[in-house]
Order: sequence, then structure tokens, then C-alpha cells
Amino acid sequence: MTSNSGEVRRRPGAHRSVEGVHSRTAVKTAAKAVSIVFLLVGVLGFIPGITTGYDTLTFAGHESEAMLLGVFQVSILHNIVHLLFGVVGWTVSRTVSGARNFLIGGGIVYLVLTVYGWVIDKESAANVIPVNAADDWLHLLLGLGMIGLGFVLRPHPRDVQPGSGTVR
Repeated sequence: MTSNSGEVRRRPGAHRSVEGVHSRTAVKTAAKAVSIVFLLVGVLGFIPGITTGYDTLTFAGHESEAMLLGVFQVSILHNIVHLLFGVVGWTVSRTVSGARNFLIGGGIVYLVLTVYGWVIDKESAANVIPVNAADDWLHLLLGLGMIGLGFVLRPHPRDVQPGSGTVR
């Protein structure tokens, strides 16, 4: 809104602190960055050379001997999961709550995947994604990192509407 003098006027309560704006932007930016990494990893998993043993790439299962960067066991399904995770993360990161939920919820998914990798027999049919020990450690770090970002990048208390718990 502008007044007769040309001065920009804000509606009451429209003032936002620089810290609060930064926090909201930071959580959305972090979620988008994580999403981009997932998209990139999903695409790289389909590129021979970056994925060694590409000729052994299977749709799913532990029989796939394809290794992203020569380290992380992948399959077509594994790559598709990375791509879908990236698309979902990018889509929901348009809002603060979506970005935070993606980081925390996605982090929990990756911690569950870590435990899954620890308890299954890597040479059995249960290893459908597939995962190896390097994947397990990466999933642990991803899970902890995503959850950490989701909790650390919180809005400043003065940017939360009193009594509602929602960000202004």
C-alpha cells in the first residue's frame, strides 16, 4: 500500500524481522539444496563411467553390481527413488512447513533405511533397493544432517503468531 505522499505503508503486523526472514529462507534453501543433490545423484546413477559396472545395473535387488562413483551400490529402482525424493523435496520446499517437514521426515526415512541396511543380509532378496556398507553410512549421515537442518533452521520466536504456533 502507498500513502498520498508515495510512502510505502505496511499493514499492521506485516513487519518481519531480518532474522525471521533469514530463517524461513534458510530452511527452504536447505531443503531445495538437498533436493538438488538427490536429483543429481539420481541422474548420475544412470551415467556409465560415473557409475562403474553399469552393464550389471539391474532394476532392483542385490544382484546389481553397479556402483555410483565406484562406492555406492545402485540399481534402477535406487536411482528412481533418489529422483522421486528430489522431486518431492523440491515441490514441498516452496513453503517453510513443507521444507521443514521434508528435511525432518526425509531424515527419519533415511535413518530407518540405515537400520534396514544394518539388519538385512546384503546378499539376500531383502536387499531390494540395494544397499551396501557405504550406503548405510551415507544414509546415516544424510538422516542426521537432514533432521539437524530441519531443527536448527527454525523461525525466530517473534515470527510465530501468538497462540497459533504458525509462522507469520
